[in-house]
Amino acid sequence: MPHDSAAIDAAPAVDDRIRSVVDTVLLGSPVARALGVRLHRLEIDHVELLLPFHADLVTHGDTVHGGVIATLVDICGAAAAGSGADAGTLQGGATSSLALQYLAPARGTDLLAIARVLRRGRKQVATDITVHAGGSDGELVAKALMGSVLF
Repeated sequence: MPHDSAAIDAAPAVDDRIRSVVDTVLLGSPVARALGVRLHRLEIDHVELLLPFHADLVTHGDTVHGGVIATLVDICGAAAAGSGADAGTLQGGATSSLALQYLAPARGTDLLAIARVLRRGRKQVATDITVHAGGSDGELVAKALMGSVLF
């Protein structure tokens, strides 16, 4: 029996109400705007955020500050946690835990954060986040495991 591969490969779309929350609450927050964080990809349980390099992000020389990377990780993980939530009942969310490993310095480069939900419960979401220098094929500069609570 033939099948429609496009239908099988198509990922379910993120609810427009959730997309609006990601845009206004997370990416529209003063800290995300100040850093210049931009949405690269938004799917249910998968989010990619781009942080273009600029001189205000550095700690010394051209090395991106670790706190900037941690903030990017937190925003990306929160967006992934919310991406598959029930838009009709979601009122908010918070980071409940964050374990972050810095693996290499990010020197004078754009950063791409990629968050994938590992497990989604009714209220708790576990997310894996990687941060790459330059793009998804770039050097891995940080890796995190994040817990989020949705309410």
